[in-house]
Amino acid sequence: MNRESVDKFFERGILALVLAMLVFAPLAMGAVDAWAFLVVQALAIGVMILWALRLWFSPRPQWLWPPLCWVVLAFALYAVIRYLTAPIEYVARLEMIQVLVYAFLFFAIVNNVYRQESAQVVSFTLILVATAISAYAIFQLATHSNRVWNELSPYGGRASGTYISPNNFACFLELLLPLAVAYVLAGRMNPVLRIVLAYAALVMAAGLAVTFSRGGWAAAAAGLLAVLLAVACQRHHRWRVLVLLLVVLVAGAYFFNQFLYGTVGYMRRMEKLENSGSVNLPVRLDLWRAADRMWLDHFWWGAGPAHYDCLFREYRPESVQLRPDRAHNDYLNLLADWGTAGGAIVLAGMALFVAGLVRSWRYVRHAENELGTGLSNRFAFFCGASAGLLALCVHSVLDFNLHIPANALLGVTLLALLSSNLRFATERYWVNAHLPARLLVTVVLAGGVAYLSAQAWRRGHETFWLARAAHFPALYSPQHTAALGKAFAAEPMNFETAYDIGEAYRADSFLGGDDYESQAQEAMKWLARVQALNPHDAYGFLRYGMCLDYLDRHEEAEKYFNRAEALDPNGYLTVAMVGWHYVQTGDYAAALPWFMRSLQLEHNENDVAINYQAIVLQKLAEKASGQSLLPAGY
Repeated sequence: MNRESVDKFFERGILALVLAMLVFAPLAMGAVDAWAFLVVQALAIGVMILWALRLWFSPRPQWLWPPLCWVVLAFALYAVIRYLTAPIEYVARLEMIQVLVYAFLFFAIVNNVYRQESAQVVSFTLILVATAISAYAIFQLATHSNRVWNELSPYGGRASGTYISPNNFACFLELLLPLAVAYVLAGRMNPVLRIVLAYAALVMAAGLAVTFSRGGWAAAAAGLLAVLLAVACQRHHRWRVLVLLLVVLVAGAYFFNQFLYGTVGYMRRMEKLENSGSVNLPVRLDLWRAADRMWLDHFWWGAGPAHYDCLFREYRPESVQLRPDRAHNDYLNLLADWGTAGGAIVLAGMALFVAGLVRSWRYVRHAENELGTGLSNRFAFFCGASAGLLALCVHSVLDFNLHIPANALLGVTLLALLSSNLRFATERYWVNAHLPARLLVTVVLAGGVAYLSAQAWRRGHETFWLARAAHFPALYSPQHTAALGKAFAAEPMNFETAYDIGEAYRADSFLGGDDYESQAQEAMKWLARVQALNPHDAYGFLRYGMCLDYLDRHEEAEKYFNRAEALDPNGYLTVAMVGWHYVQTGDYAAALPWFMRSLQLEHNENDVAINYQAIVLQKLAEKASGQSLLPAGY
């Protein structure tokens, strides 16, 4: 084989691996689970290896370096620096790895998948996948099923396709629906393919409708409007735009009246709207305020990569008692985690990207006009992909779709393909890959492969043993604890595994066996590790204090309960357990206000406060009357 053939082989291999990532991630429930992202990470490593080889076998080694590449490189380096300085190493490392995977993928696509034919293959493949998942979503709604493969979605009455959350699935569709519509209106293809794409767009629109994601609907509407306006600027396409608008209005009204109006999902969403004025808006506003306060407290550099959830308890409003995971606003989440410096880098990237689109627009339109028919796949992709990214920006105000790997991968792919369009405007961004430059890039790629491979191996072992632990029927059985111990040996920085092991020993100790004291001491060792690995985890201090109380070391326990309350001042369980501590010391008068406040924070599912408040009231009444009002043993 000559060098041209070898170069073509590597180019096609990179395209195949990129397609495998883009297809696998949405089918694997968004690739949010550890095992699914490990597959994505392995495919990304394969892309990096092929790219490194291509640099040396290409007959004309060069790469494309549009201005946006500098911003992506800057954020990747900033992610490494923030990881090295983050207070909670484990979550910061996982977040940094995702950033590095996306950055390497961006550079690989810009330099290896930039051809118009490759962009077309990527577009049509993803539209096909989105159509199939949309059909599955319609089936879910029609059969009243909330099953996603072998998992159950908690969103009854709403379809989510192969995602767990309907909102995340809506984001996937809003990225691709404008692309399908743009190809139907302005793409250069045979009539059969145009009809197929039109049907695909209709199925995707129906799939988006059955998610009942109002944020997704609004974002998709913004994306579609942008496509229609861009296409309508060309005189050849105005009648197509008018026909499409008419079809969408008529078909949408018919679909809503015949299929959506009487569904459980629609009625539930309307009931929430009438009761609260908007879907979870008060809760989301509280999450946004917490993110804002977190950012102001860590203004320049942020709390740390993926630290919002870990620090949330310190900023928790009284109205939110569950773990939020993310701020449900990608922009505020960015500022809370990465600070003003990270936000400035992203803002600079957005500005450069928009400037690149403006600069490319004239050349893309020129290519469309040159054909005479007004049809151009380059023009269709440019309009559709840009509108899809606009929809993602709109939806990011209300959700955290950029933290869903499948959606982030798709967004990065569209971003990279659009950035490569600058090669039509000028040749200045092509860089000849001389020997020193190729050596440098090869070393960077080799280092990335080595690091990501080692991390994948490490996390793979952890994921395996965590899955084994989850399959044991007894939550705190010896087999369960042993499997957790092996998971911690594979990943000794995971504070959640350390907490689960400590809680297992604490629960065994509280059963009151002959070895209760040694079990409590072992639990305290693991809980001390939790405090070291995550100093913001209130429960690590809380459970440690409980062990001290159980060993009748009440004075020592006091400071741990105080620390837990400082880290989670509005958490109903933390507040209730402070009251529990005062019960252990016999100070019932001090315990009562804590239980009362805990019940104010959460009244329904708060057995600790409900039961202990009753006991405390009886004890106080008993003390006042001088007679025992409780059964023996209390």
